[in-house]
Amino acid sequence: MKKSTLRFLWISLISALTLCIGVFVWITTYMVRQSSEALHKVGTIYMSQMSTQLKLHFNLLIDLHLSEAEGIIEQVSSGLSDSAGGTRIRLDAGGENNSFTYLSLYAEDGKNDVLRGETVEIIDEADFIDSLNHGEKKVAAGVTESGEMLLLLGVPASYSMEGGTSSLALVAGLPMKYVGESLSLDIGETLVYSHFIRKDGRFILRNADAGEDSYFERILSQKGIDGKTPQEMVQEMKEAIAGEEDYSVVVEIDGERRNTYFTPLPHSDWYLVSVMPYGTLEEPILTLGRQRIVTTLAGSGLIMITLLIIFFLYFRMSQRQLTALKEARKKADSANHAKSEFLSNMSHDIRTPMNAIVGMTAIASANLEKTEQVKDCLQKITFSSKHLLGLINDVLDMSKIESGKLTLNLEQISLRETVDSIVNIVQPQIKMKNQQFDVFLQDVHTEEVLCDGVRLNQVLLNLLSNSVKFTPEGGTVHLTMREEPSPKKDTFIRIHFYVKDTGIGMSKEFKERLFEAFERESSSQVNRTEGTGLGMAITKYIVDAMEGTIEVDSEPGAGSEFHVTIDVEKAQMLEEDMVLPEWNILVVDDDEQLCRSAASALKELGAVSEWASGGESALRMVQARQETGDEYQIILLDWKMPGLDGLQTARQLRRKIGGEIPILLISAYEWGDIEEEADAAGISGFIAKPLFKSTLFHTLSHYMGVSSDAMKAEELYKPELGGRRILLAEDNDLNWEIADMLLSEYGLEIERAENGQICVQKYDQSEPGFYDAVLMDIRMPVMDGYAAAKAIRASGRVDSDIPIIAMTADAFSEDIQKSAACGMNGHVIKPIDTALVIQLLQKYIRPGKGS
Repeated sequence: MKKSTLRFLWISLISALTLCIGVFVWITTYMVRQSSEALHKVGTIYMSQMSTQLKLHFNLLIDLHLSEAEGIIEQVSSGLSDSAGGTRIRLDAGGENNSFTYLSLYAEDGKNDVLRGETVEIIDEADFIDSLNHGEKKVAAGVTESGEMLLLLGVPASYSMEGGTSSLALVAGLPMKYVGESLSLDIGETLVYSHFIRKDGRFILRNADAGEDSYFERILSQKGIDGKTPQEMVQEMKEAIAGEEDYSVVVEIDGERRNTYFTPLPHSDWYLVSVMPYGTLEEPILTLGRQRIVTTLAGSGLIMITLLIIFFLYFRMSQRQLTALKEARKKADSANHAKSEFLSNMSHDIRTPMNAIVGMTAIASANLEKTEQVKDCLQKITFSSKHLLGLINDVLDMSKIESGKLTLNLEQISLRETVDSIVNIVQPQIKMKNQQFDVFLQDVHTEEVLCDGVRLNQVLLNLLSNSVKFTPEGGTVHLTMREEPSPKKDTFIRIHFYVKDTGIGMSKEFKERLFEAFERESSSQVNRTEGTGLGMAITKYIVDAMEGTIEVDSEPGAGSEFHVTIDVEKAQMLEEDMVLPEWNILVVDDDEQLCRSAASALKELGAVSEWASGGESALRMVQARQETGDEYQIILLDWKMPGLDGLQTARQLRRKIGGEIPILLISAYEWGDIEEEADAAGISGFIAKPLFKSTLFHTLSHYMGVSSDAMKAEELYKPELGGRRILLAEDNDLNWEIADMLLSEYGLEIERAENGQICVQKYDQSEPGFYDAVLMDIRMPVMDGYAAAKAIRASGRVDSDIPIIAMTADAFSEDIQKSAACGMNGHVIKPIDTALVIQLLQKYIRPGKGS
């Protein structure tokens, strides 16, 4: 088999080489032929232009001297003396002044009176006299008695001649040599030279290169060219001249190819013959042709060597490919195994919440009279449903990533709202596992940025959920956010997110595969934890799409720390004027970084702040302030601290400072969990971590009597929803029933449209302002939500800006972008979060407008 392959390769090589040489030789031959034709065309174009220039120059020269001859006539006609003798004298004087060497009066019968110069014999005299009899200005050639060739110019003129006859014309003459010099017809530095010939081919003015009396005789004395005989070539020339046409031909004179161009001259029966030798232009073409042949052969040799090298390398490459194929097959088998394992895990992970949903539904149905038990079942169903939805979202996201369709949706977001939202989402999981949770800020000064908020949420939730999931009960999970200048531009900032836990950690080997799809570490602890193995792959893809980085530091049994870095652009907006009174504020927390960050933010707001690292230190500092009479006016107190915790410290502070000074509890936990105990300890209020500058300002403003324009605007912007009419476009009966029941509890009046077309019809048929908002499903029969939204926006009604919120199962970034492009104000993903729908309705429904 190897010999037959080698033979095949050699035959292929020789065939390819032969084909290449044949193709190159054909191309070379073809190009040489094309070059010759191109040379002829270029020569013809060049000769045509040169002939046109010479013809124009000749015409100007003849017109000049004809004008001079006419000028002589005008001067004589304006003279005082009208005697014949005086006229002849003045004509002669005019001829001398204009450098004419010959001057004569001609009668109709050809008789002439020579006024100046020798007697001249006119060539083709009959044609010349005939043209003058017709009143034309005419040019002819003549020979003097001494044999000099003259250029004769005849212009109509009537004067008395000897014998009593009247003249027909005045004829002036110039040496033909003068014409040749004026037109530069001789061979010079240019490649072109010219002749003047008569229609019968005889030379009027010839170049020194021509020895014959007739140009036709010159051609007939040479050899033919390109398959034409001299006789055929002369016949073609005569036919072109007879038809007064321009004519171009290649002739061979004395063994040299010459491009020859014929064109008629004005005021005469002459032809201008321009000649350009081929030698100077042809030699480079021939040299180029020889060089092409040499280059072709060299190229063919190079190709042969290249082909030999290629075929040699092919053997080596084929061996490597076989090895790579084996590796690829091994990886494919491994991937198939991983996917099979993934499907097995998914089967277990999906069935687990489904089992809980089905089981709890059955239990609730069997115990409808037991309210508490039904409530407990519904809570478990809700939790299992959200977990199941998360699994489905992971699979769908991975499908989008593998097809390359996952995109980012750049929008203005608040980092404070983003982190607050994430903290609220993970709190139930933290609470369920009784874990210690905290959020820290470091040097965060920018809150409004341009980013894909949904994807940023997804990244942080994936990391926090993993930390909570793989951290045992009683463990610790921390989220830290730090800001620094971005190396990109001044308009960007760099944000660092750190998610640290005291969980089970991971092995070095698994860390290398952590961000691969379907990967889960195989251990008893991991196997007991539900998950798809896709979260980290999706997280890595999103971070890469944001042009950021993600790193992990982990040891088995020592927990893990994920570090995400992204550069985001600052949002262009007017910053709120946040200024607090110069109150003395004490920040108490066992985390020094939190204390320093909060103290720095308070200083930027205008307050005077100090910080203490624990309850005991806080008590001493408060005591010292009391003794000086300059007491703290607000105390911010962390809930969970070593030694004296927040509540214990609050009780002792109340005994020292009384009940006047506000004490606010700092915590990342829900206020509802500790509200009763906090009230009993003398806590005045609650401030949620993380302590953004805006969070501090808006919370402390309530206790300092500061009016916040932003807060007032927000309150004015949130109307009561009772009695508001909402048009809900939904084709699915069950979805309609669920939405109607959930939203009606807020006092909303819900009206249904079964598809987009009905939705548009109801909107068109209603009075302007009848509906306060539209909740729009996307995938509907007859007309989908996108088309319906566009139709409403294009209606031209005064309320065409009615809030339209997409309420759909299309959950990806491109779906959100498409909704916005169609004029929708918001995008809610099914299964709907009722609180989010109400929040969006409060945001977009105009205040002061009711049904």
